[in-house]
Amino acid sequence: MDTEAKPSERDRSSTPAEVPEEGSRSSRIPDPAAAISWRRTAALGAVCAVFVLLLSNYVVQPFLIPSGSMEPTLRVGDRVVVNKLAYSSGSAPQRGDVVVFDGTGSFVQEPPEENPVTGLMRSVAASLGLAEPAATDYVKRVVGVGGDRVVCCDKQGRIEVNGRPVVEGYLYPGDAPSQVRFDIVVPDGTLWMMGDHRSNSRDSRDHLGEPGGGMVPVDMVIGRVDWIGWPPSRLGSLPDSAAFATVRSQGGGHG
Repeated sequence: MDTEAKPSERDRSSTPAEVPEEGSRSSRIPDPAAAISWRRTAALGAVCAVFVLLLSNYVVQPFLIPSGSMEPTLRVGDRVVVNKLAYSSGSAPQRGDVVVFDGTGSFVQEPPEENPVTGLMRSVAASLGLAEPAATDYVKRVVGVGGDRVVCCDKQGRIEVNGRPVVEGYLYPGDAPSQVRFDIVVPDGTLWMMGDHRSNSRDSRDHLGEPGGGMVPVDMVIGRVDWIGWPPSRLGSLPDSAAFATVRSQGGGHG
């Protein structure tokens, strides 16, 4: 009886061992629907990424504010929206505009060397507002346009543009309009730039003795800062500046 029971026990034990083996083989068969879904998701993600990059390159670009040179108008960590179409229809930057520009050749004579791969990754992240901008990108306020005579300062310590004193209500509280004395005429096609936090801003004043004299070519302007997009507590458009409302160009027309 014992010898008959043993084979039967072995038969019963071998049967369930075959079931999971078949199940494991079936579990390794790829699901066509899941593969198609994954490819669609990847394709959609790629299309969205290309769209965002194109939008950032040609229409509007997020820009992370890396320093306090434009306080209180812009604070460190603000993410602003740069309007790249602001000057695309023949218009030019105006006095009082806050702009982002490439300072190569004016504020920076030679851009710093950078690993190509690292530079590309940083550039993509910066174009999405996820990283600090390139070392050659700056955000400043336009104080003088081509043909303007900009002087510091009158008897009351105010900057004069074409003989008119400018009351700069956007300056950092307690800051003087400038501790640096200057009397310059802005060449045509260039801009005189200054930060709103004058005691904490390296701007056109700091490059007077360098090639270009601190003047920024108009064609190096990337776009105009129109909005603050982050943080939510500061969400909104930049206030219009009336500081230059009474300033006229040297020829008598408006700048």
